Amino acid sequence: MMNLKHLFLALCAYLFFQFSHAQNTYDIVFPNNGKSQKCNKFSRLFQQKPEEVKFSIKRVGNKLYFEINDNRWFNELFENPYDGLAIDVVAKSRYDCSLTDISNDQVRGTVLPPVYYYALKNSMRSVGNGRYQIYVGDVPNNLLYSELEYNILFLSNKNMCRYYVIYNLENYGMDLLDMGMYLDDVSYNTKKVTPIDDPNYATTEETLKFIIPFKKNKSTYSQADIKPVYDSLKLGYYNIKKIDIKSYSSIEGISSRNIELQKLRAQSVIEALQSFQTPTIKTTISASENWVEFFNDIKGTKYAYLGNLSKEGVRKAIAGNISREMEPILKNHRKAVLELEIEKKTKYTSESEGELIANFNAALSAGQLGKANDIQNSIFEKLRGKSNVSETLDKMSIPYNKAYVDLLVKNAGYRYLSDFSEAMIVLDQLEQLEKLDPQNPKIQYDLAAVRLKLLYYNAIKMDERDLQNEITDLKDYNIEKSLIDRMLVNLQMVIAEKLMKFRDFSNKDKSVDFVRKNYKEFNLSNYDYLSLAEFFSNYGTRDMAIDLLKEKANKIDIDENLLFYYLNLTLFDKDITSEENYRSIMLNAININKQRFCKLFNSVDEGGVTFQLLEDPFLRKTYCESCANQIE
Repeated sequence: MMNLKHLFLALCAYLFFQFSHAQNTYDIVFPNNGKSQKCNKFSRLFQQKPEEVKFSIKRVGNKLYFEINDNRWFNELFENPYDGLAIDVVAKSRYDCSLTDISNDQVRGTVLPPVYYYALKNSMRSVGNGRYQIYVGDVPNNLLYSELEYNILFLSNKNMCRYYVIYNLENYGMDLLDMGMYLDDVSYNTKKVTPIDDPNYATTEETLKFIIPFKKNKSTYSQADIKPVYDSLKLGYYNIKKIDIKSYSSIEGISSRNIELQKLRAQSVIEALQSFQTPTIKTTISASENWVEFFNDIKGTKYAYLGNLSKEGVRKAIAGNISREMEPILKNHRKAVLELEIEKKTKYTSESEGELIANFNAALSAGQLGKANDIQNSIFEKLRGKSNVSETLDKMSIPYNKAYVDLLVKNAGYRYLSDFSEAMIVLDQLEQLEKLDPQNPKIQYDLAAVRLKLLYYNAIKMDERDLQNEITDLKDYNIEKSLIDRMLVNLQMVIAEKLMKFRDFSNKDKSVDFVRKNYKEFNLSNYDYLSLAEFFSNYGTRDMAIDLLKEKANKIDIDENLLFYYLNLTLFDKDITSEENYRSIMLNAININKQRFCKLFNSVDEGGVTFQLLEDPFLRKTYCESCANQIE
């Protein structure tokens, strides 16, 4: 039996341990009752904070500074003697994958002494460009060489009213849906993706995707296997410039063997496609196991229990007879996703740019308009990606005559697609061409597209109703309905932004609703999906953006930026991350770009969103399974 002395010593040791590990929060009050009343002013000011007001914590050596770009909002927030800030210094080691549990405290790290009103005021200094810095404390000595983040406790009369975690979300930027310009047909900027099977979207350069299934243990492909791809691409008219192959194996068996087999399969596909053309195809190959479709396809089956296991746990559980029994499911997971960048073949490839210009002008002088058109297309291919586009186009001596209007329209369209800074010049050219040929549908379409884009950038003044009438009247020129619908959606995106600035939220919501109801009337490129998701996030709701991308997020052929934008929208929502299919979405991101996925969980200073995402047990489980070697 323990005597009193031993009991006393044990109690002292326990109390010392608890004290030494307790979080020192100084005189900060964490209100449980009446928080809304005590924090009313702070809540109101944060709700009314303009989007342009930004603040962060900057580290210089071992010193920490609160930085803000609007001292007026700051002065409204802090006005009483015991209004202030405290910094919680959080170390990434809190989330080490070897730890079985993370405490759910109100603060997550080491709280520095609070800095109240007078000290904040006295240390504020301008650092240029409208930014102000305030000294708020030092990094503790024991954390100087750790990966850290700095949360902010906003204090109102010593009451902790807001615990603020700084996120570093990737900014994609909003743009209008791509409308293209008329060359021979409606053509798009090279960064856009458009479907080849739609005649209204023929382009001079495109990125296309195909999925090719594999048979078990087969690593070679013949020309006959690839011929359907060849036929659908019409490679007699196109060359493949580049192939990106993501090759997937089913998940049973030895991982290293699966990956090696997929690389061999991908190389076989490349060799087969290369046999159809002379120009060398640039290639990139990645190989991975198809966990995404595995977890998706076992839902609702007797194998659904496997979804709760780790990858290695699944592999062990299905070894032998079960994997053979699951072959009807697994056979669908062996495939390659081919992303092909193609370019239209042109007639004149060996001539220099100067020779092509001379030949073009000579063909015009001889009245050979068909030949001139072919040479013009070859000139455009020579100019692709170059900076001297306008200079070269100006050397093409096209008479200002209705007989040459198609060549003039193509030059104007190519100038616009190559360099948007030329848009005002192109607008003037098109307006002059309209006088020359007022019923030309190509001119009318291009005019509407350029005006709409310039209106979006506030580069011209135009009544939105006049532009809407101009767009709807395009049907009288036999312009494809899907192209008109795309323009009308873009117009409402422009109007929504304008109404938002004027705080006319009711009519803004009507414009957003129009976009939501009509974007399915036409094809969207990946770039269009990003622009639309950004639009819904900024002017509609986050849920609209999530709904737009959710179905695509589970597909292995989703564009990388789209998938990571979806993660941007959802990583902070535990209701979404705990959904059954979210693990598949994260595994999809890991398959597409593991390094980029793992980097999301780095500190803000290391380019991550925040490692505090790992407070979420669902995210932490997947992270530790795939990225644990990155924990320090």
